This record gives sequence, structure tokens and C-alpha cells, in this order.
Amino acid sequence: MTEHPTTPAGKPTSYSRVTLSRIMTAVDVNLYGTVHGGVLMKFVDDVAGAAAARHSGGTAVTASIDEIVFSEPVRVGDLVHAHAQVNWTGNTSMEVGVKVVAERWDSAEEEPVRVATAYLVFVGVDVGGAPRAVRPVLTETAEDERRYKEAEIRRAHRLAKRRAIQAHRAS
Repeated sequence: MTEHPTTPAGKPTSYSRVTLSRIMTAVDVNLYGTVHGGVLMKFVDDVAGAAAARHSGGTAVTASIDEIVFSEPVRVGDLVHAHAQVNWTGNTSMEVGVKVVAERWDSAEEEPVRVATAYLVFVGVDVGGAPRAVRPVLTETAEDERRYKEAEIRRAHRLAKRRAIQAHRAS
């Protein structure tokens, strides 16, 4: 008798939400005196990976960084928070959205400043590294639904771009 893998039961969007926080130090600085974009990219990948692993119930690996936008510089001493959640799921892949905000060390009573946003694609993998089924994400709010639909648009663009590049290479 052949067993067919089953899709795990879905989890609500809130189940995947993760926040990581850290104070930026002189070790994180680039030549311009602000925090290096690569430091923030690793931070974004870390929080997104935690959200993807939590949602999928196991190991998930970064397949792509779909987009990252740095909107404000981060400075030494800033307390930076990266908030992530799974926006969309397919059979084995997930899109994770990340918002990064900074509390300025010299104006801690002001609202945090949005410093970056990113969208990453993760794939659930088994112990051998092969893709595995991930549970569906269940939207809970109108905001979650908006994020889900926008993730589908980004996915369609990724796939169209891949097909166009493959067609160009084949010609």
C-alpha cells in the first residue's frame, strides 16, 4: 500500500509572528557611520527564518529574498526590533514579511522609526534536505488577508520573471 503525504493542519497567521530585538553597536557600523545593510539583512533573515520554522513546524531554509527596502539609516545605540510573520503558503514554500523598526537611543520617548521592510521566501525541508509540505496559513484579519493577496501577486511576478529568463536563455 502506498502512503501519500498529507498536508498538515493550517495555523493562524498570529501563530507565526516573531519579534527579535537588539541594540546596534560599533561592530555593526559601515564606513559612513551607520549600521551596515548586511547586518540588517542577516537580522531580517534570522527573524524570518524563526517565523518560517515556527509556522511550518520544522526546518525551513531561505530560498530567496524577494525584496528588501532600507527606508531610514540605523545608528549605533538604536534598539532595533524586527517583526516577522508568514504572509502566504504554498505546498512547500512560504512568504515571510518583515518590518524593522528602530527606537532611537537619543530620543527613546518618540515612536519607533520604520527602517526597513522585506519579503523572503522559505521552503520547508525534511532531515535529508528535500522539500516537505508546509501547513497552510489561515488569515485572521483584513490586514492578514491584504498581505496574503499581495504575496500572491509577488509570487506571480517571481514565476513570470523566472519563465521569461528561461525562455530568453533557451532562444
